[in-house]
Amino acid sequence: MENETAGSPEESNGLSEDWVVFGPAFVLIALGLLFPYLSLPKFSWTPDSVGKILSAENISLSISLGVAFLLLSSVGVRLLGGSVARYALGFPIVFALAWASKFLAGNAMAKEWGISYVIFALFIGMLVGNVFPDRFREAVRTEYYIKIGLIILGSSILFGKILSAGMAGILQALFVVLVIWYACYWICRKFAVDSEFAAMLSTAVSICGVSAAIAACGAIGGDRKKLSYVTSLVLIVAVPMMLIMPWAIEHFQIPAVIGGAWVGGTIDTTGAVVAAGELVGESAMNAAVVVKFSQNAMLGLAAFALSLWWTFRQGADEGVKPSVGVIWERFPKFILGFMAASLLFSFVVGDDLVSQTKGLIKGLRGWWFALAFVCIGLETRLSTLVSMEEGRPAYAFLIAQGMNVIWTLIVAWLLFGGLLFPAPIL
Repeated sequence: MENETAGSPEESNGLSEDWVVFGPAFVLIALGLLFPYLSLPKFSWTPDSVGKILSAENISLSISLGVAFLLLSSVGVRLLGGSVARYALGFPIVFALAWASKFLAGNAMAKEWGISYVIFALFIGMLVGNVFPDRFREAVRTEYYIKIGLIILGSSILFGKILSAGMAGILQALFVVLVIWYACYWICRKFAVDSEFAAMLSTAVSICGVSAAIAACGAIGGDRKKLSYVTSLVLIVAVPMMLIMPWAIEHFQIPAVIGGAWVGGTIDTTGAVVAAGELVGESAMNAAVVVKFSQNAMLGLAAFALSLWWTFRQGADEGVKPSVGVIWERFPKFILGFMAASLLFSFVVGDDLVSQTKGLIKGLRGWWFALAFVCIGLETRLSTLVSMEEGRPAYAFLIAQGMNVIWTLIVAWLLFGGLLFPAPIL
């Protein structure tokens, strides 16, 4: 990863960024638990209802949220030795660009096509960054925002939900994640894609797309430009799959439950999974959601395992014996925050409160990811993204996704078709 002043892991007064992000993340989680009915700005609109999004109430709510985020994150910037004054000047611009990405993604047509705010944030950031390079640099803190969002994401990974998803969903998730991750990583290395890129691509294609790519990038301290490339691939490939797979299920007369499990295990964005499942029918959508949730729920364990593997790998590459001290020094500490949030919401917070806070905490997480992807765009030059490693990562990803489609269909037929145990009724 490039060594950049803003946006790279910083350390000041003995505090690393990995520890500093605990503060804003858990403050926001605590606010969600204490005030679960707090409102966030609304972004769902059609041409006839766009006035609601641009109303004084919604704009005021957006400004209030931006100010709260600025105050909360400024403490961390100060602890990391950054200039709070320059950060305060740049953050409103970054927040405004994130707001614009959410506004565009809230359009009914964008939702229908499964185009996430992530893709808008990336391209808005790239547009502004290529026209006005190196402006408001103090507020371009990609990893800071990503790590806050990832800790908050932990609150959505519930161990109880993994078990309630059913044995078929859990087994399919395990078989797909383990086999496809290794297959994609092997293909990437055969295409001479570097190991950092390969780890992000493999995690994205095998687990849950964008969120998995973000978690993988954080776990290994990956290059943000590579993360931008991976997320763009994931989102671009998901759109045709969302249309082609329901057609294939109907054309080849694949049973709806099997088809839904197939969709849930292969399409890499939750929105596109739901949309594709709905095109087939209710039972297909239920099966798709069960499988996708089972894969999503493994994200915390996967990120933890990936960070340990990467730490050992770095030590081996550098000839450093992976002692406990070295492992602890290299281990990304924010992963502990992710796991703590997951354990808190799995075993301490009551089910009713978890349900009440779900929308608010998901919304807060989405805002930090939007800020992060705007920053990735601001730091990325279009020419660099297009020419990155001569397209080899894209070829590797597409081949791995093709293998994913075939392997997941086989696993779905075995587990949801009643061949190994009774077919689930969904």
